[in-house]
Amino acid sequence: MKNRPGRRFCLVSLLVLPLVALGADEKVSVAPRPKAPPKQDKLQTREHTIRLDVNMVLVPVSVVTPLGQLVTGLEKEHFKIIEDKEEQKILHFGAEDAPLSLGIVFDCSGSMGQKLTKSRQAVSQFFKTANPQDQFFLVQFNDRPELVMGFTARLEEIQNRLTFTQAKGRTALLDGIYLALNNMKQAKNSKRALLIISDGGDNSSRYTEREIKNLVKEADVQIYAIGIFEPISSRGRTAEELSGPSLLSEIAEQTGGRQYPVENLNELPDVAANIGIALRNQYVVGYVPTNTQKDGKWRRIQVKLNQPRGMPQLRAFAKLGYYAPSQ
Repeated sequence: MKNRPGRRFCLVSLLVLPLVALGADEKVSVAPRPKAPPKQDKLQTREHTIRLDVNMVLVPVSVVTPLGQLVTGLEKEHFKIIEDKEEQKILHFGAEDAPLSLGIVFDCSGSMGQKLTKSRQAVSQFFKTANPQDQFFLVQFNDRPELVMGFTARLEEIQNRLTFTQAKGRTALLDGIYLALNNMKQAKNSKRALLIISDGGDNSSRYTEREIKNLVKEADVQIYAIGIFEPISSRGRTAEELSGPSLLSEIAEQTGGRQYPVENLNELPDVAANIGIALRNQYVVGYVPTNTQKDGKWRRIQVKLNQPRGMPQLRAFAKLGYYAPSQ
């Protein structure tokens, strides 16, 4: 694709954080050509857009450089949507900052003892990216999960609850995710996400990894995770802790989110803020599937990019699929 006259690339630094961390998001902006304001698409405000019996599928997409920098300013022609190996016609495209319903899934198991202070600060820093129309809830987990605070716009209430959190017990991470997804049914906003803060795998859940992965596929909720992991060379890491990074990555990337591994606790607040910024800088691509059968089957989605000239190789993060409506 040829560059249009006047198109330029610029680098906007959002946070002061070394780029060695995966959470180190800056924003690369591609200056768009002048055009009329897009018409508002009523489907954007529908709840459960992908799960309900509606024609259009809406796919949130984040685009990053090899250094993890967010890329803004791309246009519809830069994107290609493929469903079950068949390219789809993009009928809706936007980059709106829609109101968010988000659950904090907070690990307070015994191994989190020395990590709680920075983890609380991470939540506080994440909240600084919030909008007035957003709503949040808090799930904590150790031996078992607990819904500590239901949906609220009063962020200070969640932060006050976290102040009294104590580290003890085992790690029921999968049960915590299940409880959070179940509570998300009460959300008022169509854009929904979870932020998981945990330091390891699971050793106390009733739900299995397969059950939670299947539930995540159905839920239409983006999942972002901060994994606080000690170096692999550290002694005393259990099998569950060793499997933690891959578990969180598989769950998050299934939904179009990401897992950010952190070894230096001082990076936690900035990484959390970067996740908040990532949620505010997503594209929304919509199409009407050529497959019109209402068979309730899983449809696999691939989002591909038409690489802009002058940019490094970009990567798109989007959900891997959705379930078609049934009869």
